[in-house]
Amino acid sequence: MEHTRRGTADTLRASGRTPFGWVEVAVEGDEVTGLAFVEDATAGPPPRGARGALAREAIAQVRDYVRGRRDELDLPVALTGTPFQHEVWDEVARIPRGATITYAELARRVGRTGSFRAVGAANGSNPVALVVPCHRVVGSDGGLTGYGGGVDVKERLLRLEGVEVRDGRCPDGDTRRT
Repeated sequence: MEHTRRGTADTLRASGRTPFGWVEVAVEGDEVTGLAFVEDATAGPPPRGARGALAREAIAQVRDYVRGRRDELDLPVALTGTPFQHEVWDEVARIPRGATITYAELARRVGRTGSFRAVGAANGSNPVALVVPCHRVVGSDGGLTGYGGGVDVKERLLRLEGVEVRDGRCPDGDTRRT
């Protein structure tokens, strides 16, 4: 995953409908800089041209992912964030499909034991959902704590990946299959 500080480049924003709701994608140059499930579409469909093609591809990959036809997204991405955020996102990207870890375990993995709130904030600022699978991080009790696309989408994503979810919790909590 490329870690780049983006300038004030012209950003293309586009939306598309998926079986899990609306997804919005941001493209700068030839890279995806944002990908999120949103409640309502705030951008139109992708336009013609190279950046529009990349936005259409990103939306198509998300659709395939939530339909179970794809295990991961394969998109050129550039993430803007602090060194600490990048460290957290790199670790989250290592969590395999079908596994979950707690915020406390994530904090331990990035060498910040006890800083699970800071780690949670970094995870919550992930700009590219699914590429960096932030939905795989759960509370210490297995609870499906916040998710930018809504906890209902987080639950659907985890179930799609084969994670058991009951009453808003992953009974196994931290599966640590990484």
